[in-house]
Amino acid sequence: MKKHNFNAGPSVLPAIAIENTAKAVLDLNGIGMSILEISHRSKDFQAIIDEAVALFKENLNIPEEYKVLFLGGGASMQFCMVPFNLLNKKAAYLETGVWAKKALKEAKLFGEVVTVASSADKNYNYIPKGFSIPNDVDYFHITTNNTIYGTEIREDFDSPVTLVADMSSDILSRPVDVKKYGLIYGGAQKNLGPAGVTFVIVREDILGKVERTIPTMLDYRTHIKEGSMFNTPPCLPIYTCMETLRWIKSIGGVKKLQEMNQAKAKVLYDEIDRNPLFVGTVEKDSRSLMNICFVMKDEYKALEGEFMEYTKERGMVGLKGHRSVGGFRASTYNALPMESVKALVDAMAEFAKIKG
Repeated sequence: MKKHNFNAGPSVLPAIAIENTAKAVLDLNGIGMSILEISHRSKDFQAIIDEAVALFKENLNIPEEYKVLFLGGGASMQFCMVPFNLLNKKAAYLETGVWAKKALKEAKLFGEVVTVASSADKNYNYIPKGFSIPNDVDYFHITTNNTIYGTEIREDFDSPVTLVADMSSDILSRPVDVKKYGLIYGGAQKNLGPAGVTFVIVREDILGKVERTIPTMLDYRTHIKEGSMFNTPPCLPIYTCMETLRWIKSIGGVKKLQEMNQAKAKVLYDEIDRNPLFVGTVEKDSRSLMNICFVMKDEYKALEGEFMEYTKERGMVGLKGHRSVGGFRASTYNALPMESVKALVDAMAEFAKIKG
């Protein structure tokens, strides 16, 4: 039986992307070789990465002056690559969770870093508001969605300086005004593909401004010049990304996904707010559409393990909340069907009838 996959990442992918990747592992387009064994210098792989880049640009309406890269190292490598390439004197960061804090820590190795606002005082259960972005920094860094805590920035800021965003877990979940950003990056393993590849969307004119010498492998200009193939790229994950991007286009694009994600989140948040056993962990105006976090109310805390088993018996996986929050986390990424959300909501309602 196919599971209801609520894992936070690696996570659920479109069925067609998985099926076509499986076929490509056995034989890529009838060429008599697997995607696992073809040369990344071959015309067959060049066609794959070219299509993946073109579809990314089309689905997200990326302007011509931006380059799309597929790199290794995960988003965590970008925590140092961003300041290596962009931080000359000073940078500003918005601290909204563990990953934002890790990005901030790495940036401090390269220059002065200011934290414009933080939600650490309430265990990152809200997105700070009313902060001012300083004008005297090289860039301002945000993490748009916080997988651990279930908060999300759903707007594109107007920034007086170069805006950099880690969009690992909400890329392609809504339309984005890419022109407002200098650089967008993220690990693919939430909404785009399997673990092992990282996407970078960068406006070329922001590069080459720092005074330091950048190691060749960590210089974005290296990968732009070589078309993401300075070294051997992660070919299989890039193939799956291409298939996912095909799927996104086929169902009506990012705008359609936004509508689907809003509908899924509403169904689950409505149940959390209605159900006598559960309570959300995030301030309502900061709630994520991608990672929905909730716990048992204090008087029912002892039932958390029992509810987890109840959901597992019904084919649900990945619902255990991160240890820093506890409770439950339902990751409702693009490829998760409404059917899975309704199955969870039904389980919550049934459990409440039994135990409430």
